[in-house]
Amino acid sequence: MKFYYVYILKCNDNSLYVGITSNLERRVTEHNAGKYPKAYTHSRRPVTLAFYQDFAEPNQVIEFEKKIKKWSREKKQCLINENFDKLQDLSECRNATHHKYRPDSELD
Repeated sequence: MKFYYVYILKCNDNSLYVGITSNLERRVTEHNAGKYPKAYTHSRRPVTLAFYQDFAEPNQVIEFEKKIKKWSREKKQCLINENFDKLQDLSECRNATHHKYRPDSELD
């Protein structure tokens, strides 16, 4: 069975890079070798693998990558650190119009 991976790299400048691949070891090596001069990680080497998750379905890996690319650095760091409680807190809607934050009088 073929697997696909979403991965997060920690770059030399402390930034985080999110990507997908079907060969994790090869891809991290390519990042560190500077295979693609126009790539985000090229000028931020060396990079280290901070997180990865495998998937059996290509569509799942693509959707997960799109999702976490939009996350804040803090949320990505929670995923890396396996701090799922804080990740859940950061994922909650904080809009004033959200039902959790409206005064009881407005619920009627």
